[in-house]
Amino acid sequence: MTSEITLFVNPTAGRGRGARAAQPAASALRAAGFSVRTVLGENAEDALTRACAAVEGGTGALVAVGGDGMANLALQAVAGTRTPLGLVAVGTGNDFARALGLPVRDPAAAGRVIGEALKGARLRDIDLGRVGGTWFGTVLASGFDSRVNDRGNRMRWPSGRFKYDLAMLAELAAFKPFPYRITLDDGEVREIGATLVAVGNGPSYGGGMKICAGADLTDGLFDVTVVGDCTRRSLLRVFPQVYKGTHLDHPTITVHRAAKIELFAEGVTGYADGEPLGPLPLTAECIRGAVRVAGP
Repeated sequence: MTSEITLFVNPTAGRGRGARAAQPAASALRAAGFSVRTVLGENAEDALTRACAAVEGGTGALVAVGGDGMANLALQAVAGTRTPLGLVAVGTGNDFARALGLPVRDPAAAGRVIGEALKGARLRDIDLGRVGGTWFGTVLASGFDSRVNDRGNRMRWPSGRFKYDLAMLAELAAFKPFPYRITLDDGEVREIGATLVAVGNGPSYGGGMKICAGADLTDGLFDVTVVGDCTRRSLLRVFPQVYKGTHLDHPTITVHRAAKIELFAEGVTGYADGEPLGPLPLTAECIRGAVRVAGP
């Protein structure tokens, strides 16, 4: 592996933490013996073009500095290649980094862990989800949670996670289950009423909500969490349990495991790694060993 690696930076992540995190991460990587080249970009499209060029040019690793959105963007550049991915997680959610066991909001520590992993060839191949030509690392959300995301993204005030808490309260006021059609592994079509369907390559989204608590990044399968037809009261009672993963014991919740899932519900947008994929129907596939990662 070449000693030159690429730092892929989102300067706006975590209210500016991305820009501030780049320097200590780069210092730790240089201390490990690597030369570091930084890639920014005028916007997401330009940044991805530059990251893809670095991968195609033979960079030793692509190290993304930012949150889950930046991690998702980096996946589009490295998935299906043998270029290792490192994550310096300084965003709001950081769920992918948590799933990989990497330090969160400690860029110097993350840089050290990644540098040591690259030096010692401590690399591992993990699964990714894929919808069309788009890759994701954590969870594909659809239903109530994606409606909250839709509303939160439209809100200009307040900022940060509180915006999504308010969006959730607003969506609860108009809450009703969605009629879904779900097909697992090309089997029979299931027609169900569901509050949400979450397709997990990794266990969590939204900054530690373990919606697919049992998901394994290396088993070649999604964990599909279906929250069935439930009342507002039940939803509010179950919601706090998501942070511990104990919600899966609730009688309205079922978990399925599949390598492929087709989802349809009218008027529902799919989000993966917190980024919009587009309206359902969507088909997601779990691709075994799709990306090589550097970490503990």
